[in-house]
Order: sequence, then C-alpha cells, then structure tokens
Amino acid sequence: MAAPMQRSMLKLLRSTSTGLKRSFCVSNRVTASSFSVPSKNYSTEPHYSKYGGRTTVTALTGDGVGPELLSYVQEVFRNAGVPVDFEELEINGSTTDENTLRSALLSVQRNGIALKGNIESKFDEPGFRSMNVELRTKLELFASVVWCKSIPGVYTRHKGLDIIMIRENTEGEYSNLEYEIVPGCIENLKIITEAKSTKIAKYAFEFAKTHGRKKVTAIHKANIMKLGDGLFLDSCRKVASQYPDIAFNDMIVDNASMQMVSKPHQFDVLVMPNLYGNILSNITAGLVGGSGVVSGMNIGDDYAVFEMGTRSSGRSLKGKNIANPTGMLLASCDMLDYIGYNSHAGLIRDSVMKVMSEDKVQTPDLGGQATTLEVVQAIIEDIKPKTSSWKQ
Repeated sequence: MAAPMQRSMLKLLRSTSTGLKRSFCVSNRVTASSFSVPSKNYSTEPHYSKYGGRTTVTALTGDGVGPELLSYVQEVFRNAGVPVDFEELEINGSTTDENTLRSALLSVQRNGIALKGNIESKFDEPGFRSMNVELRTKLELFASVVWCKSIPGVYTRHKGLDIIMIRENTEGEYSNLEYEIVPGCIENLKIITEAKSTKIAKYAFEFAKTHGRKKVTAIHKANIMKLGDGLFLDSCRKVASQYPDIAFNDMIVDNASMQMVSKPHQFDVLVMPNLYGNILSNITAGLVGGSGVVSGMNIGDDYAVFEMGTRSSGRSLKGKNIANPTGMLLASCDMLDYIGYNSHAGLIRDSVMKVMSEDKVQTPDLGGQATTLEVVQAIIEDIKPKTSSWKQ
C-alpha cells in the first residue's frame, strides 16, 4: 500500500476509534431517567426558555414549503392562545456554512426545543454535509419517533393502522465515515455500538410501556451483517427480557418492507437502526396518506426537535398554496404535548382532525381541492369558538 494511502487510512481509523470511545463514554449513561418519553402525562421538567409565562421555541425554516408551513403554525398558535414565542432562524440546503449551523445549534441549546422545516441534502455533491444529520448528532438526538396512524376521512388502501416507528438517529450508515480508497472505490463505515443500540431499545420499550402498546419488533439484517446488525439485535433481545409484559419479535428488513405493505396490521412498535428506520418510516407514512399528514420527533436527553415525519421538503409545491399543512401542525401539537401545553395541543389537534375528516377540507395530495390557506383558515375558524371562554 502506498505511504500516502496508509497515512490517510490510519488517520481515519484513529478518528473513528476516538469517536467510538467518546460515544461509549457518553452513551453508557443508560438509566430510566435518561429517556424523555413524550406523553400527555409528561412530568419531568427539561430545560426550556420561559419568560413571563411564555416558552421560546427555535423555528428552523428549512427548504421548500418549510418557511410557509411554519408561518401557518404561528398563525394557528396565535388564534389558539398558545403561550409560545418563536426564535426564527433561516437554515436550508444552501446555508451550509459553519456560522449558520453554529447559530442553529446555539439557539436549540438555549431554548431546549425546536420546530423545523425539512432541510434538503444534496446527493450530487460528494463534499456536502447534511444539516439534518449534523443537527441530530451534535445535539445527540438519539431517537427518531414517527407515529403513523390512519386518519378517518382520508382514503387509503389499509384502514385502522396505528404503528410507531422508532429509529436510532445518530450512527449506523449515517455516521459520515466514508472515503475513497482509490479512484472508483469508496469505503463507507457503518458504526453500530452496544451502548447506543441498548439505549434506543430501552427507549422503544419505555415508549411502548408508557403508551400501552403490546409488542415491539426489532428490524435488522443480521443474517448478512452478523456483527453489526447482530449486535443491534442482541442488544434489543437483552432489553426485551426486562419487559416480560411486552411481546418481542424481530424481522429482517427486506421481509419487513414487504410485510408492511401487505399485512401492516401485524406491527405495533418498531425499533430499528438509522437507515432501516428512515426507509420503513417513509413506507409506513405512505400507507396512511403520505408525507403531508405525518409528524416526527427527534428526542435527546437534553433537547428535542419536531418536524414532519418524512424528509420531503415539498420543493415543487413552494409558493403554489397547495401544500398539506397537517403534518407540520401535528408536529407542533406533539411539541406542545412535550413541553406540557396539553390543552392547547389537544385543541389544535382536534380542530385539524375535524377539518380534514369531518368537514373534508383537504389539499390535492389527499384528493381534495382546498388550498393550504383554506385548510388553515378552516382550522382557525374551528378553534376560535373553543378559545372564547379562555379570554380574560
């Protein structure tokens, strides 16, 4: 092997080893209190910025329809009397400089919580750094939660689905450790650690327990990747033994993909490594109506970022007033539940569901003819009479 290549590989391996040691040191803090489980009975008080009885939330604009959907969330919050103020930062696929990322990180670290539009990742630029991945790893948002639930009044092939997708959010194939050995030959390092596999498994079982779920399924490819995925599966099995009241099984990812579109009702809570979770979350979101109706949560020990459940930015819909605001509004409701504003979250969520399911005010992606603004206005009109009794 040529000397320059040796030096390059040794440097990468040293950095990888250092990162793994740091990961184990941080992630071995696996205790029951380490897991922030969003629920309507959330009792722990994490770090939030509160001034004069109001909570400050970071708003990260994202690409495509992200900025306009965030503006509609703010309008709905104003009419619902939500005691939240937004600190808005422009961040998208074109703002990849260190200063923008640093400003976004500092804002989330200061406020403790964020609502985010989808940020595009440029796959045709080898040196491009995904801002989504950077935010998740630097804020240690170890758990991604996408709750895919059928919505009455929204036509889909499968009815009555209620599936929770939980994925490890910081390692796996998304560890950003890849390099060119020689021209035309790329090596990508997939990182799986026992500490983080155990942590996400524990989080999944705690989430299932808190929400009264009956079964957790671990998704893997341990038949081929016997060491990496084998370690993930073994970690899940060890955690499962601590929860005898919750059924546990495992499934290979390719079979799980087929089963998800043919017999999805067999699934309850799924726990997965990063890449498999990303793929299966999008498949399942498609089963309940698509990217416009599903919300997502990124949860860490100290911070939380809420967004739509899939990574579509809606670039082709930008400025056309036809994007579905449901997913972003539901994400904002999840955020309100998380910080303890349960009555406001329930109020907005009920109005969103009534407008979409009963009034059938739906955007074109669901077969309707309503504009984004018409949907939002209908939601606000449904909210107004409910909040009249709150006014002093």
